[in-house]
Amino acid sequence: MKYTLLGTAKTRAFRPLWLLEELEVDYEHQPVGPRSDEVRRASPLGKVPVLLADDRAIPDSAAILQFLADRHGAFTFAAGTVERAKQDAWTFRILDELDALLWTAARHSFILPEPARVPAIKDSLKSEFAENLSRITDDIAGPYLLGETMTVPDILLCHCGGWARAAKFPDPPEAFKDYTRTLRAREAYKRASALP
Repeated sequence: MKYTLLGTAKTRAFRPLWLLEELEVDYEHQPVGPRSDEVRRASPLGKVPVLLADDRAIPDSAAILQFLADRHGAFTFAAGTVERAKQDAWTFRILDELDALLWTAARHSFILPEPARVPAIKDSLKSEFAENLSRITDDIAGPYLLGETMTVPDILLCHCGGWARAAKFPDPPEAFKDYTRTLRAREAYKRASALP
């Protein structure tokens, strides 16, 4: 299968870039921005990332991650198992309790037209994020979310941690820092981090 990943590593495109590196599959990376001509040709949403799999577009980082994991039988539990249900629950929890808050803060920082921005909302988002991350950290089985097996939601959670740091959200618990250090030490993470 031929893969092309659209999006710069400084966006949510980092997530599938990291997984592609973990899987050690051949792919082309086009470090283009949201709403660029290349992205709009692939997906009318205009958002990154977009994965072209045999020239068919798959938008959304979480969907791309799970597609790649399922396709290659790695970083995921099998569909229809209780373990997969628990994995999916983690994915949805991270997207709901962390990613959505970070995205809303970004929208009110630089994405929405200036008259539509409400900068004061960010204090509330940061407070809620900190509470959610504390509870999530308490539930990490260790060394990965579901124990000994690294899965898709580990990539999501680690990326949200880095995004929060860049967005100047509150410092995470020490146990969360330890968890992300383990993930950031992986060679695939380092290779993805070096991409444009």
